[in-house]
Amino acid sequence: MNNTQRSAQAYEGDPRNADVKIYVDGEFKSRDDAKVSIFDSGFVLGDGVWEGMRLVNGSLVALDQHMTRLFQGAEAISLDLGVSRDEMIEIIKKTLAENDMHDGVHIRLMVTRGRKETPNQDPRFTISKACIVVVAEYKTITPESKIGGRKLFTSTFRCSGPDVFDLRLNSHSRLNLIQALIQAINAGADEALMLDPNGFVASCNSTNFFIVRGDELWTSTGHYNFNGITHKTVMELARKAGITVREKNYTLAEAYSADQAFLTGTLGGITPVSNIDGHTITNRNNSEMIEKLTQLYEEYLNSY
Repeated sequence: MNNTQRSAQAYEGDPRNADVKIYVDGEFKSRDDAKVSIFDSGFVLGDGVWEGMRLVNGSLVALDQHMTRLFQGAEAISLDLGVSRDEMIEIIKKTLAENDMHDGVHIRLMVTRGRKETPNQDPRFTISKACIVVVAEYKTITPESKIGGRKLFTSTFRCSGPDVFDLRLNSHSRLNLIQALIQAINAGADEALMLDPNGFVASCNSTNFFIVRGDELWTSTGHYNFNGITHKTVMELARKAGITVREKNYTLAEAYSADQAFLTGTLGGITPVSNIDGHTITNRNNSEMIEKLTQLYEEYLNSY
């Protein structure tokens, strides 16, 4: 297994992706020709918002939730997307149609503030409309990413409070999260587990995190972690199935002694965790919570 296959986002290579057309500001470009200016706000500053979505059975999963998160994020940073909600959806659908895509696709929608007059921080130096890019690729999660579970390492980099950097924003700025992941990789782990400013478990560097204790499902309060759509979906499915879900502060010690643990994300869905900081998740109570939730989540996806 190569290093990328140890990621919770690991996917099977697909030769069709070499020929996909990428939407860049109203035009479709080949992979090699899809470019933005070196003065673009996203390149210069990471100034922009994005969404990751899945196409399953011809339908965009949780489309309304993704559009709401995108437009609310843009509003929060005073970014004029330059298109309406319906127009943004039409851009995504045109990209899929251009590539004749119907299933097994991951879409990355990226919007930046646009081109700057000069490389600096001040948004008043922006001289173009927002830059919109849509990358649609065939992606199937590798079996290896599910088998055996991911190993986590608790990073010294913390998830920040909203007064420092609000993780509810799907911002292009991710350096602290990348630093956490690098630290985990250097420690021989697959992903980074991150604590909140008070020392409680928050989330991972790119995914949300759950533990199972007894017959209960635990996750963090949401004050210091991603506004994950899959995260919310899994909680909704669990509650509908009669499972007790607790959004609460809990410690690393409680995570180490959990019966099961797993990650959630748009591409990976539900990914088991087998080890945290050298502590094997032993499942003393023979819980089958992950298996049940995985089945419920697959049924949810197949309902589209």
